[in-house]
This record gives sequence, C-alpha cells and structure tokens, in this order.
Amino acid sequence: MPQHRLSQTLDRANSDVVLVVDDVPDNLSVLHDALDESGYTVLVATSGEAALQRAQQALPDIVLLDAMMPGMDGFEVARRLKAMPETAHIPIIFMTGLTETEYLVAALEAGGVDYVTKPIKPKEVMARMGVHLQGARRARQEARQAGQARNALDAFGYASITVRMGGKTEGEGKLIWQTPLARDLLMRYYGTSAPQTPEPVLNWLRRHVLDAEPQMEPPRLTAELGPRRLTFRLHQQTGDGDAAGAGAADWLIVMRETSEDAVVEAMSLSFKLTGREAEVLYWVVKGKINRDIGDILGASPATVKKHLERVYAKLGVETRTAAAGMAMNRIRQLHPEFEG
Repeated sequence: MPQHRLSQTLDRANSDVVLVVDDVPDNLSVLHDALDESGYTVLVATSGEAALQRAQQALPDIVLLDAMMPGMDGFEVARRLKAMPETAHIPIIFMTGLTETEYLVAALEAGGVDYVTKPIKPKEVMARMGVHLQGARRARQEARQAGQARNALDAFGYASITVRMGGKTEGEGKLIWQTPLARDLLMRYYGTSAPQTPEPVLNWLRRHVLDAEPQMEPPRLTAELGPRRLTFRLHQQTGDGDAAGAGAADWLIVMRETSEDAVVEAMSLSFKLTGREAEVLYWVVKGKINRDIGDILGASPATVKKHLERVYAKLGVETRTAAAGMAMNRIRQLHPEFEG
C-alpha cells in the first residue's frame, strides 16, 4: 500500500501506532496482544528489511526493535531509520537479551532512546513507551509551533533564518530555512546563500548559543553596509533539531535592517553640504579615518581630504573632532536613536 494511503488509514487521533520488530513469533504475539488490549494500533515486522519498509509506509509513533535478528540486525535497522528524514524523528526502544554494557551502548549509539531486556515484560515496555511517546508528542508540537511562527514571519515580511547547531551531523552550522527578505539581505551583506551560514553569524552563534537561556538574550550581532546596519537577534530554539541527531538544535534568528540615510540627509540639509560631503561627515562621526572613508565611498584619501576641508569651512571649524562634535549634537536633536 502506498505510504500516504497507509498513513491515512491509521486512526492516529485515537491511538498511537507501534511498530514491533522481532523475528521470534512468540515475542510478537505476546507484545501484540498486550499492546492491542491497551488501545495501541500495532504493526509487526519479522525482519530488518520488512521493518524499514513498514516504517516508511506507516510512519509509526514508536518502534520496538529486537537487537539481534538474522540478516540485518536491529542496530543497522536503527541506523537506517535515523538516516532517513521521514523516519529520523521516531523514537526507538531496543529489545535485547544482551545485557553487557557494550551492547547497550551500541543500541543507544545506533539511535535508540531506551532499551528493555528479555524476557519481555509487557507492562514495563508500555511504561517506557509512555515516557518516550510523551516526549515525541511534545517535540512534534514544538515543531508545529515553530513552523507556524516561521510562516507568520515569512507572511509579514520579516527577515528570519534558522541555523542548525550542535550534534554530530554534517548539517551542523548550516542555514536550513530563510524568508525571502533574509535571503536578499544575506546576499547583499555577505555574498552568501543557503545552506551556507555567513562565517561571522556562525562564529556569533558558537560564542553565545550554549549560554542562551529562556530569559536571557545574548548580545546582538551587527553588520554595516554604508549607512545601513543589519542586526541579528537570537530569537528562540525550535523543536526541529531532534531529527538531526543527538545534541542538535535549530535556532531561529530574526534580522532587522536599519538605514541611516535619513541621518546623512539631515546633515546635508542642516549644514548645507553636498550629498558626498554629508557622507564624509557621517563617517567622520562614526570614527573612520580618511583611508577607510575612501574605501567605503570608492574614493581616494586625497579626495576625502578635499571634501572634509569644504565641510570644515561650511561648519566654521578647523578640526576633525570639532566637526564630529557639532554634527553629533545636531543629529541627536533630530534623531535621538542614532548611535555614533
């Protein structure tokens, strides 16, 4: 049966779907009857290959997986389930008769969230399942909420991105989602596009993401492009990273661009400066030297010096410090939010 048809026939609203994988019919029978009586919808598979096919078709809520089976063992089944995006989020509980530490560690490393030892005790199994199903539901709810939030940000024209951090996956540090406005801004400021996260943004995340707490927002990152400034704010951790591997988390970042073109225009009008003279004065206020101003404006330091001499004459001052001080006083009268 095709995947979408099988998924639609399962009564997910009223019961959780459990896939039980074991090559011993007696084990299947005991678990099937106990789970069925407790209201679960039970699917079974007697081999690793059948388990993978069944999981892809049905997308169960949880998998009970025998560790030791002929052919493809449970460890390999778990690794393959975790490698497929559509099944990576499904919690796996191993069933094993092997109690040595190395086998239990192998089960967890393969992607299992828990294990139960044989002979199987159905009540113990269901108690463990209840814990992990609750966690899976919470993760799905967080993912839905994150998706709704991202849709809203996209619809209202916010510049937002999601970056995956942590974990032991190749996707660590990748930009996995962005709004159209965010894509344009990142290209303009950094010349990069998804899935590449700009290096300054990645370094900022690495410095602060481990310290991020629900009530404590880390320092914001800013980037400047002429009189325009792009600010990055770490908004929240979403529930999307669970599928990426242990320790991975997705972080939603909201970007805001502000323009100080109005400040440049105000200086031009206030002091009767040309547009280029006002730009030179703006960067003097920002503390830039002539060489840096030339690089920003695409002019030589000598040309910047000539513009600055005319600015001094129009302001009636003789020094760079005096020009910057006079300009700053006027700007703060007109634009109190300006940061020099």
